[in-house]
Amino acid sequence: MTARAADRARYDRATAHLDAPLAIVDLDAFDANADDLARRAGGKPIRVASKSVRCRALLERVLAKDGFAGLMSFTLAESLWLARSGFDDILLAYPSADSTGYAELTSDPKLAAAVAVMVDDVAQLDLIDRSRDGGSEVVRVCLELDTSLKLLGGRVRVGARRSPLHSPAQVADLARAVARRPGFKVVGIMAYEGHIAGVGDSVAGHPFRSRAVRLMQATARKELAERRAAVVRAVRAVVPDLEFVNGGGTGSVQTTAAEDAVTEIGAGSGLYVPRLFDNYTSFSGRPAALFAQPVVRRPGVGVVTVLGGGYPASGAPGPDRLPVPYLPEGLKYDPQEGPGEVQTPLLGSPADDLLLGDKVWFRHAKAGELCERFDVLHLIEGDTVTSTVPTYRGEGRTFL
Repeated sequence: MTARAADRARYDRATAHLDAPLAIVDLDAFDANADDLARRAGGKPIRVASKSVRCRALLERVLAKDGFAGLMSFTLAESLWLARSGFDDILLAYPSADSTGYAELTSDPKLAAAVAVMVDDVAQLDLIDRSRDGGSEVVRVCLELDTSLKLLGGRVRVGARRSPLHSPAQVADLARAVARRPGFKVVGIMAYEGHIAGVGDSVAGHPFRSRAVRLMQATARKELAERRAAVVRAVRAVVPDLEFVNGGGTGSVQTTAAEDAVTEIGAGSGLYVPRLFDNYTSFSGRPAALFAQPVVRRPGVGVVTVLGGGYPASGAPGPDRLPVPYLPEGLKYDPQEGPGEVQTPLLGSPADDLLLGDKVWFRHAKAGELCERFDVLHLIEGDTVTSTVPTYRGEGRTFL
């Protein structure tokens, strides 16, 4: 029996009393992935990206481990909810235009102390001030650096379009603007190198593309390390008591942690290890989060149909944004249909061994987005469901 076949047997036994559709997290794999992230961080703390987990119980579990400290949230409403739930070190990783949320933040000492907000433009400070509604608490601010690699005089850009702040002078100028402004304090710098941390460098069947990605990433790492160090020096000249410099992601933990300028790493997807993280030479993890769909039809030889399963992930549309049938091994989509909203035909010889009601296990493309489809996660240890915990959706929280 292969390791994957053994996992399927365990998951089927653990959930035999449960009807699909359902979602699980294998805690042995989750914990092993957490340990690997901490090892790769080399002693620097990992700030957990909440959008990659979207389950308070699992956020609490990983933060209880050595090597993890703080959360990186994705909306202001989520940040305030987490702070009210007892989390006390939250970095909002994206700018917000939530006026109601800012009114709450600036009116509550506990919330203001727990949450740092992302800023890359003076206009965002103006928006916060207009939202205060009498609130006078000091807003903790993090400045975001654009990490993109610019070549040929800027005519070629590699990397996500995030912050407009690219140079040390630009970031330092904004730090000075914040420092001069009553009611704000710069506490950190964030720089997420998604073109390094979030792009696999070993794509099966594409050796030339893989080599090109590795060359791009090597060039980008060197350029960013030098520029990030210069940015930190420039900002510390304005804000000597800067609390943190956040960088990295699951795919770049060890290289980002090696930079002296970086004080903490942001990561989260590496806990669940969705399918987008299969194509990396720098690390390998264990799939921890899966979902199961029930067989509801047997249209013919070598074909079964499962209920639903069409859960595409965000990003540029393409096959890599789709879930993949994982267990039993050997199933694939009908190329004329793909994964469907209410039914999904699957082809392959394993189909002939599946009966109505049997579970087919899938892996999602992007980590926490799976939790937008399910109210609960069944936590498995060995071949037993030891706990069932709500996702954000299960707690009535759908922030985006």
